[in-house]
Amino acid sequence: MLPNDPIMLLSAVNMKLRDCYASLDALCDDMDADKAQIIAKLAEAGYDYSEERNQFI
Repeated sequence: MLPNDPIMLLSAVNMKLRDCYASLDALCDDMDADKAQIIAKLAEAGYDYSEERNQFI
């Protein structure tokens, strides 16, 4: 389960992307997470997903 707080979510997702998953799609598939919801929540906090870097920046 991923945290609801945007900053904690950012930290958790970027850590998992760095350590365990080659893409956001792979993370969401494995964790049964809603990709659109993650992107929207982090966009509200000012972060966008970079496929090139495989992280939210």
